[in-house]
Amino acid sequence: MAVRKFKPTTPGQRHKIIGVFKGTITATTPEKSLTVGKRSTGGRNSSGHLSTRYRGGGHKRKLRLIDFKRNYDGVPAVVKSIEYDPNRSARIALLYYTDGSKAYIVAPNGLQVGQTVMSGPDVAPEVGNALPLSKIPVGTLIHCIELKPGQGASMARSAGTFAQLTSREGDYAIIKLPSGETRKVLLTCRATVGVVGNSDHALEQSGKAGRSRWLGRRPHNRGVVMNPVDHPMGGGEGRQSGGHPRSRTGLYAKGLKTRSPKKHSSKYIIERRKK
Repeated sequence: MAVRKFKPTTPGQRHKIIGVFKGTITATTPEKSLTVGKRSTGGRNSSGHLSTRYRGGGHKRKLRLIDFKRNYDGVPAVVKSIEYDPNRSARIALLYYTDGSKAYIVAPNGLQVGQTVMSGPDVAPEVGNALPLSKIPVGTLIHCIELKPGQGASMARSAGTFAQLTSREGDYAIIKLPSGETRKVLLTCRATVGVVGNSDHALEQSGKAGRSRWLGRRPHNRGVVMNPVDHPMGGGEGRQSGGHPRSRTGLYAKGLKTRSPKKHSSKYIIERRKK
């Protein structure tokens, strides 16, 4: 995977850096049986009131049905294509199982068209295969990790991310997450071997405000330019220095811990994330 820059023939191309599709994306249209329509809310709730600001517009998208559970055990699948997904930063892979069924998975780095992948407890720990944490060798880089058995992948799903299985303790595996947090996860939870592909996604730059509009992001105005009635940081003659950066509702924006100290899952966290 690589990125490409442009000769600035227009102002919007001067700082534009986008990913290269040629050679990495092998199909231009998604599998019709695995796509559904996606309705855009524009930040409105079920009553029609604006509950999330600065959203609206954007290109229409189709939702790809991703198999995050990977519970189709013992049936080999061939990677038919690597595709673009507008709903996530990672690429997705279309699998054709030998019994005729199809599924999408998050494409790990190094997955090739024509490669065979499988899932289950008796599968070899190779890139693209999904298996329980009890069967994965210590030190392996993994992604798409479950928090509860059978729930489906919930951690390390973005482009270029990975976690590392560091050790085992009783019924739990010790995993170092992309944030730097070290926590326990049940050995019966599943994970996929490898690193999520499209790691160069972090190098991309939009180049112009219009690309944010294509993604459904409207202009976001700062709190310091509002009036005091609208924001705690608003008001003042001219620009005001000092004061604590805080949210619209008054919560400190930098350094305030918002996690509940009595949260049930805190006992599984061995070391908190790195700042």
